[in-house]
Amino acid sequence: MTTMLEQRRASDAWTVDDLDQFLENDGNRYELVDGTLVVSPSPRPKHQWISTELYRALDRACPAELKVFYAPLDWQPNQRNSLEPDLLVVPKKDVGDGPLTTPLRLAVEILSPSSRLYDTKVKFAKYAEGGVASYWIVDPDGGPSIVAYDLVDGDYVEVARGSGDDEVRLVLPYPVAVTPSALLG
Repeated sequence: MTTMLEQRRASDAWTVDDLDQFLENDGNRYELVDGTLVVSPSPRPKHQWISTELYRALDRACPAELKVFYAPLDWQPNQRNSLEPDLLVVPKKDVGDGPLTTPLRLAVEILSPSSRLYDTKVKFAKYAEGGVASYWIVDPDGGPSIVAYDLVDGDYVEVARGSGDDEVRLVLPYPVAVTPSALLG
């Protein structure tokens, strides 16, 4: 028996409806970028440790009208794109039973060796195109470090950067302070 992945031709464009037709339970992450299926491996423990600690910091500071989520949760701004940020913040009123479709208040990606270029270039562009208000990139190596961007006139502008014991104070999506080294504490 062949799987849906094996039946697809490389030239066929994927849609979010195609993703709904199969559920792979292999630990990989399945995303769509402009109709192209992107498969990435499951995260490593260091990645998940940082994700957990950052989730806690964001959740503690989160105002009542917003909600913090962690992957896997699809954000599907249109039929040809489906992304899974490591962490995301969205207005509670935009949360239903299906994937999220409205612009996120925050998307966070924690870099892995296999995702570094994808997260810093492709997802950076797709989040800006989709109207995601703030984008944070967390690098676990060498510190760790955080670079935060806010969307201004359709482009991301760096608003904060810090590594190690630097305290990074952010205003959007809501006031929160993060010390990168504490994410591995």
